[in-house]
Amino acid sequence: MFKDAYRYILKNSEMALDKIEYSKVSAATDIIKNAKQIFVYGSGRSGLVGKFFAMRLVQLGLVAYFVGETITPVVNPEDVVVLISNTGKTKSTLLVESIAKKIGAKIIAITSHVKSPLAKHADLVFIIENPNGRKGLAPLGTLFEISAVIFLDSLISELMGVLNQSEEDMRRRHAIWV
Repeated sequence: MFKDAYRYILKNSEMALDKIEYSKVSAATDIIKNAKQIFVYGSGRSGLVGKFFAMRLVQLGLVAYFVGETITPVVNPEDVVVLISNTGKTKSTLLVESIAKKIGAKIIAITSHVKSPLAKHADLVFIIENPNGRKGLAPLGTLFEISAVIFLDSLISELMGVLNQSEEDMRRRHAIWV
């Protein structure tokens, strides 16, 4: 079962990510590099994915926060908010989107549902499709979450090139670097 599961997860993540349009990746890097601040949010496991991404953004030298942390400031019109939700219907995520939209911040959404409320209201949408799957090999939202991690880490690699940042530059901003 173990080998079947990881092979299934890797194969389906690759198929989902191969469908993402590079022009949208380029648009996302432009939005992120030009934002004054970057806010990231997701609920549950999508939130953990978001925290991975926010941490890497900080290591790139960008000003980034995870929404809901005690040190998170107010969103402004010149900011971008990256929202992650498998269903695109998570109430807390839609609330963050509504507030950010009202303020005038740009919204980047990552979801698996093209017709979801989250996708409908975002400025830029990335769809990570989930196959119906084989029960037990990738329970619940696993395929979306793993694919979202890979997508966002790949976006970090793209941003590294755009921002002319090396791993050494990032390591100097790493929390445990001495």
